[in-house]
Amino acid sequence: MKKIILLATIICFTVITNAQELIKTNINKSAVEWTWYNLFEYNKDYNIVNTTKIDTNKSVVKWSGSNLFKYNKHYGTVKFVKGHIIKFNDVIQGGAFEIDMNSIVNTDGKYNEMLVDHLKNQDFFDVEKYPTAAIKFTEVVHKDATTIKVKAKLTIKGVTNDIDFNMTSKVIDGMYEMHSKFIIDRTRWGIEYESKGMIGSVKDGIISDAIEFEVVLQLPIRDRC
Repeated sequence: MKKIILLATIICFTVITNAQELIKTNINKSAVEWTWYNLFEYNKDYNIVNTTKIDTNKSVVKWSGSNLFKYNKHYGTVKFVKGHIIKFNDVIQGGAFEIDMNSIVNTDGKYNEMLVDHLKNQDFFDVEKYPTAAIKFTEVVHKDATTIKVKAKLTIKGVTNDIDFNMTSKVIDGMYEMHSKFIIDRTRWGIEYESKGMIGSVKDGIISDAIEFEVVLQLPIRDRC
């Protein structure tokens, strides 16, 4: 009996160790590669590592931007192509998300069609050449029962930079909702149209380098994170 118990303990330890090493080894793979591997199918049987897909119909990225003096602000949304959260022992350890840049919408009603066309062209996001953006978690720290601190890679226009943000979670309308806000300097991703740092910009027309993002993820309640 002791040998059986010892053998079972060794097997469980091996499965857990394999899952941990899998996460450590593959955490820096690109968002495209993060569909999460054949070995996960094996470990999933032990409920140690699993993925939860977001509901792309209910998840959204909200954006806002303004000129430098904030008297002319625009805001809108952009949709996800796909995305998932990765959990180890039912605790979030990672995530990867792909964003459809062709889905940019302006919701403030000012210059709607003209503004969207401009955001999609080469001055800003150049969506014909770069139709998707990506967010990939690289580190997750659990601050309390409802808040995580996330370090991530954000890719826009083929340029990848590090970002970090807090993400909170709650149950709402029968779904598990995760929510975060962060601000980026668009020039780090090569978006320099009428930037304050560009020589020759018209003073009154200078556009703030800051873009504010609000990310809302919704996941099935049965896969609570």
